[in-house]
Amino acid sequence: MTERKLGIIAGGGTIPQLLINRCLETGRDFFVLAIEGNACSDYFTEKVPHQWIRIGQAGTGFKRFAEEKVQDVVMIGTIKRPSFKELVPDLRTAAFFAKIGAKALGDDGILRALVNELESEGMNVRGIHEVMPELLIKEGVLGKHKPDKKAITDIRRGVEVALALGRLDVGQAVVVQQGLVLGVEGIEGTDRLLLRCGEYKRKGEGGVLVKLRKPQQDMRIDLPTVGLRTVQNAAASGLRGIAVHAGNGLIVDQAEVIELANKEGLFIIGINPADYLENGQE
Repeated sequence: MTERKLGIIAGGGTIPQLLINRCLETGRDFFVLAIEGNACSDYFTEKVPHQWIRIGQAGTGFKRFAEEKVQDVVMIGTIKRPSFKELVPDLRTAAFFAKIGAKALGDDGILRALVNELESEGMNVRGIHEVMPELLIKEGVLGKHKPDKKAITDIRRGVEVALALGRLDVGQAVVVQQGLVLGVEGIEGTDRLLLRCGEYKRKGEGGVLVKLRKPQQDMRIDLPTVGLRTVQNAAASGLRGIAVHAGNGLIVDQAEVIELANKEGLFIIGINPADYLENGQE
């Protein structure tokens, strides 16, 4: 059976390139909307059918997908906080924001509304895990280093705080050291969170980064992700390990990530948050 034509909304990072390469390798028909200021221009050669759009041109993008007869859509990659110029909406996007109103206050609200808008056009929104399931992080320790009892205590605290943050639609990540919360993720993203927390690290054993999917989060959009840069920044900030939501988070370039973590002395572990809560429930 012929696979349905795939539309890719590409932000930053390497996952969009992985998905584009998968389509090229398998011969799957696809079209990319590349977000200006976020997607890497190196990915978009003559072999890649694409159009560049600003964040404020979502309506233009929807129209192009319809013209391209896109059937399935994957939204993947990081999106930096846009400038005012990038946010200036086309008419379709202005109507979209007027319709969702207060939902625009949270990232999840905007993304869920965007999913609904795409599906109202007859397209099905898919998660990257449905197209590339090998990116999902598995439960358990991934490298040669394991968290000790003190690190597990920090993970427990991180899970508690990350879930609370997620319910408020604030962020997915928290850094905990010796039971103290050094920082929580806001709009700046995980990399800047790690760099910021490096300024607040205490003497003694390093902290732990915990990244969880928000409790109400749609699996198809914005899953917590770790990659080489995460490990590099965690090591530079004096952390001792990274805990990620197993089966709900992504790991990019897993072999290289594990190799670097082993070299830097960091543990990486896929966790079930319920196992780290007193009542066993998220």
